[in-house]
Parts: sequence; structure tokens; C-alpha cells
Amino acid sequence: MNEALPTGKSVGAIASFRCAALALIAFCAVPVASYAASSEYHLGVMDKLRVRVAEWQTAEGAVRDWSVVSGDYTIGPSGAVSLPFVGDMPAAGKTTGEIAEQIGAALQKQFGLRDRPSASVELSEYRPLYMTGDVQTPGQYPYAPGLTVIKAVSLSGGLRRAEAGQRFARDFINAKGDAAVFLAERGRLLMRRARLQAELAGKERIEMPAELKELPQAAELMASEAALMQSRDKRLKLQLQALDDLKALLQSEVVALAKKTETQGGQLVLAKEDRDKVEDLAEKGLALSARKMASEQRAADLEAALLDIDTASLKAKQDISKANQDEITLRNDWDNQLAQETQDTDTELETLQLKLSTSQSLMAEAVAQSADAARLGSDGQQVSVAYSIVREENGTSKEVPAEENTVVLPGDLIKVTAGVYVQ
Repeated sequence: MNEALPTGKSVGAIASFRCAALALIAFCAVPVASYAASSEYHLGVMDKLRVRVAEWQTAEGAVRDWSVVSGDYTIGPSGAVSLPFVGDMPAAGKTTGEIAEQIGAALQKQFGLRDRPSASVELSEYRPLYMTGDVQTPGQYPYAPGLTVIKAVSLSGGLRRAEAGQRFARDFINAKGDAAVFLAERGRLLMRRARLQAELAGKERIEMPAELKELPQAAELMASEAALMQSRDKRLKLQLQALDDLKALLQSEVVALAKKTETQGGQLVLAKEDRDKVEDLAEKGLALSARKMASEQRAADLEAALLDIDTASLKAKQDISKANQDEITLRNDWDNQLAQETQDTDTELETLQLKLSTSQSLMAEAVAQSADAARLGSDGQQVSVAYSIVREENGTSKEVPAEENTVVLPGDLIKVTAGVYVQ
């Protein structure tokens, strides 16, 4: 059966359209990376492919899109890729170009097509590589072009860290935390001691200790201790002022009682004179006995009142003496408290200095030991690292030695072995 031939104009259009279609197909065939573009790259199990199929129909002068066949596929464990209408097609060991030719030929044969469909096969995702041996996290990792052995090791978390190194790192962190706490506490104790020394010397201001001048929180510590010093000084002054007020009050009472004693004494003298006169008159029979008794009673009352005043005056003087003693006791207790707090602060500083020195020594030792542990095995000997690659070629696995900068291929198994230098 003869097909109608296209005209010259349509031939030019068809040719242009066909070139564009082939260019599109060629563009789609560009792989995800330069490595896959190389004809030397051979597909393997778990490689993922993106397949696009189109057919140029000469009779209709149009392009048919085989969307039912186009799609993403993975090369299975058998090394084959399964496509609609084509079935399982061997893919392992072949290039993307060879697979594309096979797909086009298979579809043409399957449907008896006059024109062979054009297939493009793109490597969308490389098969993974594998890490094993003395790495932190062995397992499967995605492949990327340009990957080297040392880069692959970094993907797996680096070399397996020695337990001793981790332990020393933890020791360093703990010691550093303790040292920070001790330093902060030492700063507070030094400022407290400066405040106690100022209080003992009767100073109004605290002198900044030389050890704290460069400390960032020195101003904050100074303000806190200064506020405490002012509060304590105010409390002491209030207590002393209360005692001074009490003594002044009692002293006024003593003065008032002295004046009252003087007045009562004068009245008593007059009362006694009156009593003596009445007694003379009574002996002469010129005065009644009732008047005599009244004068005697008045003199006795004045004497009793005078005794009460003297007693009250003595009591006031005793209270003044007690207030003086309370003031002395208050000042002595204050001085003793300051001395005791100073002694306790010095003791705490000495203890804290020992703890701080211990923490700093532990930090220095942990740093040295952790640095050494990164290069030592469990028995303390220096560690060397060897690399090798297990690669499948022509259906057989082969292990070859490798260096850190050796280029890795998809599907490679990288073995990392930490040996020990014999010293």
C-alpha cells in the first residue's frame, strides 16, 4: 500500500519539525551528571532511569507521544528493567544509549511499526554506595558525582571515635562547667571579703579587689555588696540610735527626779519645823493632840515620798548603765560577727581555690587525653587508617586498595580499616 508523498513545502516543514523533535529527544537524553554522559558508565542494579518515548509517523507527518511507556523505572535485582509492552529488558552492564536503542527496536517489533519509535533514557538517580568498617555510621548512602573516599567517609559521620576520646570530652565539659561555677563563686567571695574589710575598718565605701577589676560582672557584684553594706550599717545605726534615745530619756528622768528631790527636801524641812513647834506647844498644853498627829503625819509622808523619788532615780541610773552596757555589747557583737564572717569567707575561698585548681587540671588533662585518644586505639597505641573499594566488574566483585582522594563509583562498597602502628 502506497502512502501519499508530502509536498515540497510540507517536506520542509516536516524536516524542520523532525529536527526539532530529534533535538528535544537528544536534550532529554542528557544525563543528570557528566559522569553518566560518559559512554563508559554502565548501569547497575538500583540505578533509576527516566524513559521518554516518541514516534515520528511519516504518513501523518506528526509525532506520537508514547506516554504509556514513558516514566521512571528502577533496575531490579535481576539486572533488568520492566517496561509496558516490552517486558523485562536486561539493563545491567549496558549504557543508557544501548537501552534506548533496545526500547525503540522492541516497540517497533512488538507493534510492527514502519517507523521506529525514538526513546531517550536518562539516568535520574545513581545506585547507592555503601560504607562499612571503622566508620561512625556504616550503611547505604546516595551517590553524587565527584565523590571521593574521604567525602564518603564524612557522609557516614567520619571515623569511628574511640570511646576513650568521648569519655575525655565529657570529662572536659564537666570540668569546664565546674570551673565556671567555681570562678563565679570565687568572685562573690572576694567581693564579700572586701565588704567585710570595709565594715571592720569603718569605711563607707568598698575597695574593688585587684583580682576582680577585669571581671565582666565586677560592677554587679560591687553594687550587690554595697547595697548589703548600706542595709547592715543602717540597721546598726538604728539600734545604736535607739539606745542613745533611751539613755537621753533616762537622763532627763534622773534630772527631773533630782529637782523633785530638792523640792520635796525643802518641804520636809518645813514640815519638821512645824512638827517641832507643835510638840513644844503640846507639852505646854497649848496645842491639841490632833494637830500634833497631823504635823507628824505630814512629815512622815514627805519622807516616804522622798524615798520613792530616790528609788526611782536609782532605777533610772541603773537603766542608763544597762543601756550603756547594751551599746557596748551591740558593738562587740557586731565586730565579732564581722570577724567570724571574714574568717569563714577566707576558709571558703581557700576551699574553692583548691576545687578550681583541680577542675583546671582536669580540663588540661582531658584536652590532652582526648587529642591523643583520637589517634589511639583501645590499647593506647597509635592508629593508622586503610581504605579499600569493593567493586563489581563483569559480574564479579573485586577489592582494590584506595586512598582518601580515590574517586568512588556508584554501587561501590568502601571498607575502612583502622589498624595500629606497632611501636
